[in-house]
Parts: sequence; C-alpha cells; structure tokens
Amino acid sequence: MTRADGRGADHPGRVGDPAGSPAVTNRDDLSDRVLTLPNLLSLVRLLGVPLFLWLLLGPHADGWAIVVLALSGVTDWADGKLARALGQSSRLGALLDPAADRLYIVATLVAFVLRDVVPLWVVVVLLGRELVLGVTLLLLRRDGWPPLQVHYLGKAATFLLLYAFPLLLLADGAGTAAAVARPIAYALTVWGAALYVLAGAFYVVQAAGLLAAGRRTPV
Repeated sequence: MTRADGRGADHPGRVGDPAGSPAVTNRDDLSDRVLTLPNLLSLVRLLGVPLFLWLLLGPHADGWAIVVLALSGVTDWADGKLARALGQSSRLGALLDPAADRLYIVATLVAFVLRDVVPLWVVVVLLGRELVLGVTLLLLRRDGWPPLQVHYLGKAATFLLLYAFPLLLLADGAGTAAAVARPIAYALTVWGAALYVLAGAFYVVQAAGLLAAGRRTPV
C-alpha cells in the first residue's frame, strides 16, 4: 500500500532512480484538511499502540493483542482506499500513516524482547534501521528537502512484519497451532526484516544523492 502521501497509489520511483528508489514528493502540495475519515482511522491505529503494549506486557492477553494487531492492519488498508476514493489525501495523513506503522513495529519488538519471543539481534537490526533513517531525515530537512516518498518495498516489508508478529505470538505457545504457525512466523520475520533493511538502504542511497547535489532551491 505505497502511497504518494502515505495514502496513494503505488509509485515505483522516478525514471532513472537506482533500484526504483523512492521519489521525493513535496507534501506541501497536499491538503491541509484534518477532520477526514482516513485521518480518523490512522488516529485509531495510533491509539491502539499503548493498548497493544499493555495487553502483551500486563495481563499477557495474547489473543486480544493479536486482535488489536489485526485491526490495525485492516485500518491501514482501509485508510488508503478511503483517501483515494474520497479524495481526502492530506499532509496530516502523510505523517500519521507511516508513524503508526513504525510505532507498531517498535512497540512490538520491545514487547517481544521483554517476553523473550524474538532474539535481541532482530530488534537491534530493525531499530538500528529506524535510527539511521531518523538521522537521514534530519539531514534532508536541514538542506530543505521534503521526506522521501514511501517506497513499495518498505510497505511490503511492513506488511510482512505486521503479519509475522501475531504468528510469532501464536508460535510462542504450545500445541498443534503453535507448531504449524512457527515455520510460517519465522519465514515472514526473516523476509520482512530483510526487506525492511533493504528498503532502508534504498532510502539512504537516494538521500545521499540529494544531499550530495546540495541544498534544495526554494520554489
């Protein structure tokens, strides 16, 4: 669900960009609207993050935590569809959607480490990627560039990880369901993590090209 504003149609990148790296979109061209249905769905997703963490770390209500994750995935799909169908793409939506994705991933990884569901190295790799991208974003802003457009590879990686996480919870239990879920969960985690890091590398490569070209000329 790659979106030009975080909620749009797929954009493989500008012609000539290496490896289909993400295009740079000026989000100032988007609407200033705040009260839209897609933005409301993204806000609901964000509010679900602390609930999800509490369910995992408090009562260990893994079943309900899986429900919250599943609903976050549904709203992630729905807000993009509605934004296109209703013409309600906005600057706020461009920020809320990827922010919700990243918060769910970070929150899940922290909770999984505390509960020994995943090894520490997985968390270090994925959170290291977020740290590098955070520094890259600050450098782009310093030189006057807008945030890089969400890349289809990054969205695919997020999709895989958000499906892997509930299966990892299920695999952490016992019984037939856990045995069946375990190889699927591990496969999705490995592929999702690999694509997540690769997408991050694409962002860094493009950002390095923009920074090497010099400060953006104001329009």
